[in-house]
Amino acid sequence: MSDEYTGDVRAGGEPAVRDLGGGLILTKVSVGPMDNNAYLLRAGSEQLLIDAANDAATLLALIGPAGLRTVVTTHQHRDHWIALEEVVKVTGAASLAHAADAPAIPVTTGTLSDGDVVEVGGHSLEVIHVVGHTPGSVVLAYQQPGGRTHLFTGDSLFPGGPGRTTNPRDFNSLMTDLETKVFDRFPDDTWFYPGHGKDSTLGAERAAIPEWRARGW
Repeated sequence: MSDEYTGDVRAGGEPAVRDLGGGLILTKVSVGPMDNNAYLLRAGSEQLLIDAANDAATLLALIGPAGLRTVVTTHQHRDHWIALEEVVKVTGAASLAHAADAPAIPVTTGTLSDGDVVEVGGHSLEVIHVVGHTPGSVVLAYQQPGGRTHLFTGDSLFPGGPGRTTNPRDFNSLMTDLETKVFDRFPDDTWFYPGHGKDSTLGAERAAIPEWRARGW
């Protein structure tokens, strides 16, 4: 795996590609006016898309003739699923989201819960439920064989802090879940990929957690 990938992409720009090891390839592309990140994971003949956010034509071109097994939507906010219906219609992919957010997403063929596993080409991604940005936000965790962990955090964690919340209860819930389910569990070299903007590592962000808590929602 190359540590040179720092995934700062913009809508209309070239995708960023990273080898996660064990035959799993990550491609990151930014789509739509809000520069939403969409992540395509490919292993052999299978592919999984995280957030069919916008610009179905770009996503379908990225998917290509190999087809798509699954789309996981990280949370219910519309900017993360604008292209979902078209992508699912064209590819026949399964469409998964957490049960708490699924009713607000236009097409789902199954629901996810904390601790579930999503597969792509023999690789497993664990579903981690984090409550606060939305009731059913999920983080997907991939453990590289013999190496680091990679987290797809949607809008729950960004470089510089947690995702947006609208009241103290949701903020405290999100911070507690991020601390206990993410920062307390995974080491500093864990790489995370948010729903917008640049990637980061948990180690680069960990020291700021007290500041995030003090800053509040």
